Amino acid sequence: MLTFNGSVFMPSVLTLIGIPGLESVQCWIGIPFCVMDLIALSGNSLILVIVKHENSLHRPMCIFLAMLGATDIALSTCILPKMLGIFWFHLPDISFEACLLQMGLIHSFQAIESGVLLAMALDRYVAICNPLRHASIFSRQLLTHMGVGVTLRAAILVAPCLVLIKCRLKHYRTVVISHSYCEHMALVKLAAEDIRIHKIIGLFVAFTILGLDIIVITVSYISIFIPVFRLPQKEARFKAFNTCIAHICVFLQFYLLAFFSFLTHRFGSHIPPCVHILLSNLYLLVPPFLNPIVYGVKTKQIRDHVLKICLDPKHPDH
Repeated sequence: MLTFNGSVFMPSVLTLIGIPGLESVQCWIGIPFCVMDLIALSGNSLILVIVKHENSLHRPMCIFLAMLGATDIALSTCILPKMLGIFWFHLPDISFEACLLQMGLIHSFQAIESGVLLAMALDRYVAICNPLRHASIFSRQLLTHMGVGVTLRAAILVAPCLVLIKCRLKHYRTVVISHSYCEHMALVKLAAEDIRIHKIIGLFVAFTILGLDIIVITVSYISIFIPVFRLPQKEARFKAFNTCIAHICVFLQFYLLAFFSFLTHRFGSHIPPCVHILLSNLYLLVPPFLNPIVYGVKTKQIRDHVLKICLDPKHPDH
């Protein structure tokens, strides 16, 4: 790597330090992270297998669950192998191009997951508020378009961040990233050049995806609960609310951790780095871990088929 006026010119290799301040205990932190990832991979894979092989589950909500599971598997695969390499095997180096690739994939899969959660909220809105038209509205064609749409949205919005870093930032103050994975602002802050345009683009992408999605999801659930609480029968109110509770739990944990990580990177200089990075890691690891558990417990059709697989040794999915 060439140096210029104390800065590094176009570094070929970057160094991820893991969790700043907790380097001495990272090997132990990696154990629960690994367990969470194994549960996430097995749980989401099980949901994918069940939805694929059970024709009765080829319905919009279950297809969205399968999309969410596939996204979670991809997200876990992007982050954890390198993270455990840092924690357990002291392999902190990563090539600049691999860092950009990891950053692009992580942010893209986050955006896709947000889009799938939005689609699930809209599905619940139509299913509860306009059930007679649900089947005609959420047709197989619409599901395909929604899947392609959330994927293209993620790629189109994340790509400029990658291109700007690759083409615009040439000089870096350091090649050491105080993080355990390649995150947009963590990488941009290494630059010895003006990064205002990168901050603006990052804010625009985040609020275009997370901000818009959280507004639409919130409005959808408010629109659901207003007529639900007007139902005269207490049992009907409980049944309608119960169909949404799993989605609300996933929605809250995903967006609360997302906004904490996002805002801390930009405005949280007073927050200890170890707290920030640890919660940023959990932001990526907790949703893939919790989603199959929450939906496996709360979705009766999924739960019944999981029990059938576990209890019936002759089940075809064995």
